[in-house]
Amino acid sequence: MSDVAVQPLPALAPRATDQAWHRAAARARLLSWISLVWMSFEGGIAITAGILAGSVALIGFGIDSAIEGVASVVIIWRFTGARMLSAASEDRAQKLVAVQFFLLAPYIAFEGAHALVNGDRPEVSVLGLILTATSLIGMPLLGIAKQRVAVTLGSRATHGEGSQNLLCAYLAGAVFVGLAGNALLGWWWLDPVAALVIAAVALREGVQTWRGEGCCTGPAVPNSPNAPSACGAATCEDTARRG
Repeated sequence: MSDVAVQPLPALAPRATDQAWHRAAARARLLSWISLVWMSFEGGIAITAGILAGSVALIGFGIDSAIEGVASVVIIWRFTGARMLSAASEDRAQKLVAVQFFLLAPYIAFEGAHALVNGDRPEVSVLGLILTATSLIGMPLLGIAKQRVAVTLGSRATHGEGSQNLLCAYLAGAVFVGLAGNALLGWWWLDPVAALVIAAVALREGVQTWRGEGCCTGPAVPNSPNAPSACGAATCEDTARRG
């Protein structure tokens, strides 16, 4: 045998150890924990205030908060342990987040239409006004932060959770207008109309999340050979068309 020692090639660092990706995953978990705590309080208060005031939009807003809390649990699950590097876990998380939208839309649509047809008049809810005003300010901050980290992660599930936070802000605005219109002008019909808006937006967001649309595609799993290496400005849908 030759006496010449064969020097091994330097090992390539696996993409799974990419520090930026792992920092983004840790940030996604932190943001989801913040959401989970927020939604737990927000959902309980909104449902209680909605029942007391007879406001279907406020109850729907509370249910949406509970659903967003479930979505936060899904993202925490997705980016914990070995699932961080699992493409299958990303796909399951994406579908689970989408299902949350589908659970919300039909209930709110039915209750809103029922209240509108029957002329159900909600009571004035000062607590509801304060709560929705708070969410109108805080939820966009969380939603935008999650969608930014979703680009780094290439995670449609995280992007979908961020969309839910932005949806929460839209809903908070709609419910606030409904509650304020009822309190100041006696426009009771704004409340069920706001509920119907909630249902329509929730359905759209659910479809987009299920299909993986509306987010940049990056390496959803850092060592996945089939994952795109960069997002650029493309949406998931655009990338799928090019593929």
